[in-house]
Amino acid sequence: MSIWRTLIGGAAGFAIGGPLGAILGGVAGHVLDKKSSSRKNSNIQSDQVAFTVAIIVLGAKMAKADGSVSVEEIKAFKEVFHVPEQDMRNVGKIFDEAKKDSKGFEPYASQIAELFKSRRNVLEDLLDGLFHIAKADNILHQSEIDYLRQVSLIFGFNESEFSTIKERHNSQEISDPYKILGIDSEANFDQVKKKYKKLIKEYHPDKLIAQGVPKELIDVANKKISAINNAYDRIEKIHNNK
Repeated sequence: MSIWRTLIGGAAGFAIGGPLGAILGGVAGHVLDKKSSSRKNSNIQSDQVAFTVAIIVLGAKMAKADGSVSVEEIKAFKEVFHVPEQDMRNVGKIFDEAKKDSKGFEPYASQIAELFKSRRNVLEDLLDGLFHIAKADNILHQSEIDYLRQVSLIFGFNESEFSTIKERHNSQEISDPYKILGIDSEANFDQVKKKYKKLIKEYHPDKLIAQGVPKELIDVANKKISAINNAYDRIEKIHNNK
């Protein structure tokens, strides 16, 4: 069963709990297991469900911060994450549930931060997913940047780390390849190569899937790898021309 159908059809089998579980339970029409969402009460499938619900809910909250959640935002989610047409109804239900929910985004961000606290690369992938949703209209609004910064702080990223994540979503024309790799511009090429290899290993799609990122959403990681590869190539050219 795909992650999109699991969100509704198979939701009862997952011990997510907390505000994310309440959203999913409200959509699914039944009460989910109220067990703690800590790692010991979880497994890879429930982690994948929690990750996916968090992407949808935090994406909806981000859209709501600019006004109201519209068909365009849901369409953007479909395009970014390649949701099959037949499964869009489930995504729309969770968007609607998040839209009418009176709570802010903080409880949801805090719950997912706790669940993946030992897997920062997964939290970064989730943040990348939110960046892709924000960029769906080809404009990254200041209100969206402010929202994403607050989410990143809850996830445990400092301002420098947020700046690195954000830089990967700038166009090649204006992005800084050193910032994308999170390395000083004065670093020698051996240091650049070492950091590059570390990032490629850390964000390898297979590793992220094993840590709780659904395979249906792994395209976000592939885009990150592409940005890292591009930054490395640009730095290599700079050093070759010295």
